[in-house]
Amino acid sequence: MSTPHVVVVMGVAGTGKTTIGPLLAAGLGVPYAEGDDFHPAANIAKMSAGTPLDDSDRWPWLDAIGQWAHGRAGLGGVVSSSALKRVYRDRLRAEAPGAVFLHLTGDRALIETRMAERKGHFMPTALLDSQFATLQPLQEDEAGVSVDVSGIPEEITQRAVAALRRLGN
Repeated sequence: MSTPHVVVVMGVAGTGKTTIGPLLAAGLGVPYAEGDDFHPAANIAKMSAGTPLDDSDRWPWLDAIGQWAHGRAGLGGVVSSSALKRVYRDRLRAEAPGAVFLHLTGDRALIETRMAERKGHFMPTALLDSQFATLQPLQEDEAGVSVDVSGIPEEITQRAVAALRRLGN
């Protein structure tokens, strides 16, 4: 990609957004922002207790991510956000119209296994079903690509970079 885009790494919990995001940013030579860092403390507490967020919880979080992405317009960057629903991606695009999405996809069993193995994360595996129920995959009119998360992080990142390059400017 010759023009530096802001790439939003999206997908359900456990797909590797926090792992792939920094690798992708390094590969593209742009900064990375961890989407979870934009959550207010009340959201973290709610998810830690096993309660899914509702849309009113998500709007300020999405707006903060969108503002970061807007600030990186023309400079490039990578930020993670589950962005599970089209309306959430629309909200991000309202702040950062040039953003493109990298949807990390995968088999539910693989994702659940990875979630169970990670340490110190606030999102319990019990919320995975709600994540999949909420997920609305990228639609044809949305700028973005989907990449399968099977394999090691470096392989996934290589597939992501190649898919984003094919996406073009």
